[in-house]
Amino acid sequence: MAVGRHPLVAHEGRWHIAVAVAAAGAEHYYFDWMWALPLWGVAMLVTLLFRDPPRTIPADPLGIVCPADGRVVAVEETRDPYLDRPAKCVTVVTSVLSVYTHRSPVEGKIMEAWYKRGGLLPRWGRAESEADCNALWIQTDEGDDVVTVQLAGPLARRILCYKQPGERIGQGERYGYLRFGSRVDVYMPITSRVTVTLGEKVNGGGDLIAFLVSSSQAAGGG
Repeated sequence: MAVGRHPLVAHEGRWHIAVAVAAAGAEHYYFDWMWALPLWGVAMLVTLLFRDPPRTIPADPLGIVCPADGRVVAVEETRDPYLDRPAKCVTVVTSVLSVYTHRSPVEGKIMEAWYKRGGLLPRWGRAESEADCNALWIQTDEGDDVVTVQLAGPLARRILCYKQPGERIGQGERYGYLRFGSRVDVYMPITSRVTVTLGEKVNGGGDLIAFLVSSSQAAGGG
């Protein structure tokens, strides 16, 4: 599914970009272009950090879309701490240079949301219970439950989530933002077929990380 018009730069970063450009412009105007070069470099870097490129959402209703840009650091069978069920979990870590936008893994209704304030500088190795995190429980129209969890990285300051329980959300829809690196966990049904591997680089909204398996397929082993 192709996306329509897109701003290319995240609205969450426009104030940062405006300040950087204004500082460079003032230095250029009142002093000299050579003195302003470092500030223009900073302005270009800030614009790069807050880029928000359009993505083409894979046209597969059973596909689980990658929620964020980054690298896969965990693929495991575990217990979903939010729905208290056995589940498969894929974890993606974004770097400071990654796109900071978060997207919905599936289409459906948001059943519940959980937010917990954690430590100011959580480390990736710390338990999820100690980190600043926000989780959304999304139920598809077929009754499959997927939980996507935003966890703040070492440089992050505030998790942004624009969806609330009771609202519908589209597959690959932009729903959140987390500046300067983050981690996203996706808990899915235990029958799901994961298609990514450890260390794989993935694009949020553009790649699939797994497929939901219908009950009939699961019963038949397909």
